[in-house]
Amino acid sequence: MGVSPRVTTWLRAAGHDATHLREQGLHKLSDIEIFRKAAVEDRIVLMFDLDFAEIVARRGPHDASVIVFRVQDTRTDRVIERLRDVLEQSSDTLEGGTIIVVEDAHHRVRRFRLA
Repeated sequence: MGVSPRVTTWLRAAGHDATHLREQGLHKLSDIEIFRKAAVEDRIVLMFDLDFAEIVARRGPHDASVIVFRVQDTRTDRVIERLRDVLEQSSDTLEGGTIIVVEDAHHRVRRFRLA
């Protein structure tokens, strides 16, 4: 949520199966509905919304992973740059039940389930 559709375009160009809720006319889903959809479709949710990460953290072990951006510079090019770094360094940790918090200079990984 709040992530530019250009990020989705970049992900597709990089070979990822990515979709944006706006493309599906689902951009008004509640956080819990987004979480359920991501879990069913085995997707990773990218967002700026910290409330969603809190929902994930409270639920405990589950199947959806979340990448939360907590960056000062939210321009799309900078978000893509940070996302590229995260994917290069931590893509193997994006199994179900992971939260990655992306900050300006680094990122943190919290896993809920052993792979």
